[in-house]
Amino acid sequence: MPAGPKRRKVPEVAAEPGLVAEDPASGFCGAVVRFEHGRVVLEDRHGRERLFPLRPAGFLVDGKPVTLVRPAAAPAKPARSASGSVRVEGLKARTARDSRIWVEGLHDAELVERVWGHDLRVEGVVVEPLDGVDVLADRIAEFGTGPGRRLGVLVDHLVPGSKESRLVEGIRDEHVLVTGHPYVDVWQAVKPASVGIAAWPVVPRGVPWKDGVCAALGWGEPAAGWRRVLAGVRGFRDLETPLLGAVERLIDFVTAGGPDDEQPDE
Repeated sequence: MPAGPKRRKVPEVAAEPGLVAEDPASGFCGAVVRFEHGRVVLEDRHGRERLFPLRPAGFLVDGKPVTLVRPAAAPAKPARSASGSVRVEGLKARTARDSRIWVEGLHDAELVERVWGHDLRVEGVVVEPLDGVDVLADRIAEFGTGPGRRLGVLVDHLVPGSKESRLVEGIRDEHVLVTGHPYVDVWQAVKPASVGIAAWPVVPRGVPWKDGVCAALGWGEPAAGWRRVLAGVRGFRDLETPLLGAVERLIDFVTAGGPDDEQPDE
């Protein structure tokens, strides 16, 4: 018995959004817009939508029969931490390094934790409040720096001629890096829009900055004001660039080289 003609194989086509297909049974022609209950939704040029089952050889594309199939799922994008780094899933905090990052006060420490906390736990870096830079030189001497025992220091209002800049000018230690930002207080390093204001108020000389800000904005006491500020920070995009750069430099500095990197914790 002679073999019959070979059946032509109908190609499978991924029903990507925007693909134009026609249902030959009804003549409805439209672009793929989505899937519902295992069926494909086509939308014609008049905005009308219709739902069709994904039948073998059930559609025409460019006038030729095809079998529409659901497109392969796009690979999941890696989760990001608040700082924008790739999040390490199932993270167990690394044993703390001997190196440290110091910041001026508790608010600075909480803000750094909010944005860079994940990165710091990956690297085993502890952030400690310094309670002002007036004691910086003495604290460095007490700490005892050296290879693998570095200090990164974040300073508020580090601008030429400021008290803060004068206090750090005399620090000459290759194992210490001082960075800073130009803002009077770390609150100001949070973008105004992130906390729902048009701009940070100008505080008259002689008035404590946080008190003046809270009075101008009707935020009550500074403790309540800080809760508002911190709640407005969801990630690095809520912070001004000078602070971002300063903290990233400190993390790079205290995690570079040394015994801590030679034998990472399992």
